[in-house]
Amino acid sequence: MFKFIDLFCGIGGIRIGMETQGFKCVFSCDINSECQKTYNANFNELPAGDIKLVDEKTIPQHDILCAGFPCQPFSISGKQKGFDDTRGTLFFEICRILNEKKPPVVFLENVKHLVHHNGGKTLQTILDKLIELGYFVSWKILNGSDFGLPQNRERIIIIGSLKKEFDFSKIETKPRCRLVDSLDKQGDFEFLSPTEYTLINNPKQQESGLIFAGYRNKSIRKVGVRPGTEHLSRVHKQPNRIYSVYGIHPTLPSQESSGRYFILTDDNRVRKLTINECWRIMGFPDTFIKVSSIGEQYKQLGNSVCVSMIQAVAQEIKNQLFGDERNANS
Repeated sequence: MFKFIDLFCGIGGIRIGMETQGFKCVFSCDINSECQKTYNANFNELPAGDIKLVDEKTIPQHDILCAGFPCQPFSISGKQKGFDDTRGTLFFEICRILNEKKPPVVFLENVKHLVHHNGGKTLQTILDKLIELGYFVSWKILNGSDFGLPQNRERIIIIGSLKKEFDFSKIETKPRCRLVDSLDKQGDFEFLSPTEYTLINNPKQQESGLIFAGYRNKSIRKVGVRPGTEHLSRVHKQPNRIYSVYGIHPTLPSQESSGRYFILTDDNRVRKLTINECWRIMGFPDTFIKVSSIGEQYKQLGNSVCVSMIQAVAQEIKNQLFGDERNANS
């Protein structure tokens, strides 16, 4: 059985996706105490805390290093000082573990903005350092909406392999689905009064799959707004926007701790998404154990991953990068 470690593990979204493909987790780490509690409740394993305090020599040998790490600018990027260019950043912690353990594969996940972070220097430094450590590296922006989830959630996936370059084109996607198919049929729903919102006529589905259907009657952005465009979604802050359940949902952000996600239902009423519906459109199973407050759960979801997307990537890692060894051992 191939083994992986789960760095910056959060609540375990990457772990769920990896385990569906038969990989075994041998080490986890996250500094957030609430995430640690949730992780422990679901996997019976309390992650190590601050990765900076983890001695890389004590980490078990593994085949894949997985990390959904926060991105930071590098102060000396481009100076060709090996992975020491990244010292002082959280990516350096990944580099020192890779340098010590040399796992065959590294699987990194981050926000789409990493592509443009620090003028593109951050991503380039990450790629350069992985190459210097001996990895063939490839990356791609993937969207949760292409993996059976009704959420427009774009994330960068970086795969490094000591053997060969990973081919993202072989990842199996799924048809786009609608938000309405992931909603609770019954529940203690929080509906808005018709006086609290305005619906627009004939809403159009955007290329992303979103259908902006209206907005709460709150203040809008005034600066730079052209006459006649006041109803458009871009002038309304995200918590004021209303989207049709016949499209998909925008990205659940980590900054939203009140769950102000409003939808126009199939019976033409407006309500908030429930916390359980938010878990579902991230791809977490209904059996997933939640132990934190509702506010913490919204933050955890906003920082997590689309589970089915991770599963699809993990499947191709197994097929492309471990296929020969798996067949030899079968």
